[in-house]
Amino acid sequence: MTTTGEDRTGAGPGGRAGPWWWERWRGAWLDGGLALASAVECSMQGVEFAGHAGLPEGVGVVFGALAGSVLLVRRMWPVAVVLVFIAVAPAQMGYLMGLVGLYTLAASEAPRRIIGALSGMAFAGVFIVWFVQATQSDLRGDGAVAGREWFPPFLALTMAIGLTAPPVLLGLYVGARRRLMESLRERADSLERELQLLAERAEERAEWARGEERTRIAREMHDVVAHRVSLMVVHAAALQAVARKDPEKAVRNAALVGDMGRQALTELREMLGVLRSGEGLSTVRVEPVPLAAVGAAAAAAASRAEDESGDGPCLAELEELVGQSAAAGMVVDLSVEGDVRVYAAEVEQTAYRVVQEALTNVHKHAAGAKTHVRLAHRAAEIAMQVENGPPPEPSAATAVRLPSGGNGLLGMKERVAGLGGVFVSGSTEAGGFRVSAVIPAA
Repeated sequence: MTTTGEDRTGAGPGGRAGPWWWERWRGAWLDGGLALASAVECSMQGVEFAGHAGLPEGVGVVFGALAGSVLLVRRMWPVAVVLVFIAVAPAQMGYLMGLVGLYTLAASEAPRRIIGALSGMAFAGVFIVWFVQATQSDLRGDGAVAGREWFPPFLALTMAIGLTAPPVLLGLYVGARRRLMESLRERADSLERELQLLAERAEERAEWARGEERTRIAREMHDVVAHRVSLMVVHAAALQAVARKDPEKAVRNAALVGDMGRQALTELREMLGVLRSGEGLSTVRVEPVPLAAVGAAAAAAASRAEDESGDGPCLAELEELVGQSAAAGMVVDLSVEGDVRVYAAEVEQTAYRVVQEALTNVHKHAAGAKTHVRLAHRAAEIAMQVENGPPPEPSAATAVRLPSGGNGLLGMKERVAGLGGVFVSGSTEAGGFRVSAVIPAA
């Protein structure tokens, strides 16, 4: 079925809103009116055709009515309408049918070669009919074209152009404009779908960013609180044990607990200040990133948050960190290899946090065990290792029990992997535990 597309817009939600091949009732009423007008025209012209052909007038009327009513199917079969017009053109009838049929054909989705061929046939048919009519009029001696031999071809050419060129050109223009509008509508629909898809992806990325931000905040809170509070609990237990036997040592332990509590509060206050200002939340950018970069984004965001909240920890403070653990009763030694140099802030902060969390785990799970902290400065990387021996016998172990959230090792691994490093942890053959990390210096 070939349609002109004049009724493609405005159809109901279910598709068609009109009868049969019409998509709207308005189109059906329009085609019905045109078919009726064409049938009346062809019927009147059929009377004259019947007189010239020696047929009864009723035959001419019926023939004309049937030929003119073909316009009723112009949207479905425009080629048939034009062929009927070409067929009845010798009888000098169906001019309305020809105009509407050629317009409908030119505006339809029919191939251009078919439109050109049928338009040429219609042009030739009208030209021949009017040329013959003008010539016969002169031969009958009525003087209409006497002495004007140029008049028959001029009249035939004028009528042929007037009856074929305007509807074809108008139909081509309307068809091209309609196809352009449909193309623009399709592009607009496609753009709307793309925008909807982008909005959904943006929402997914925002949800991912919120999840990463929650994970980062939880890791930062863990790093800040766990180490300080663990040492405070250890010192508090020691304070309880020596309060009556050695008052001076109890006073020193109490001072250490106070110092560590103030440090923990200071770090918490700085972090909460960043969260209130929104600067920490803005460090995670909502952008499409591959899954492999999730850890890198989280680690970079954490490092930037530490920079914004103040001077973050660095490797120069590592001795103080080890000293705090030693003051809490841990047997710990620190060894540094290679030329000491300054690294990027996120590298130093990550290295510091790894050592800090490893010492915290020793306090929690192997209190009293001898611990070795090794730091190696290499050409293109920095390596660190925290290894503790087997925990002492239960009788010699401290009675302090520290809760564990199980997120320490995971947080260290995420930090190191985020900077492109390697993190390994596990038990040693001697019954202790080892944490190793290598971070690129760049």
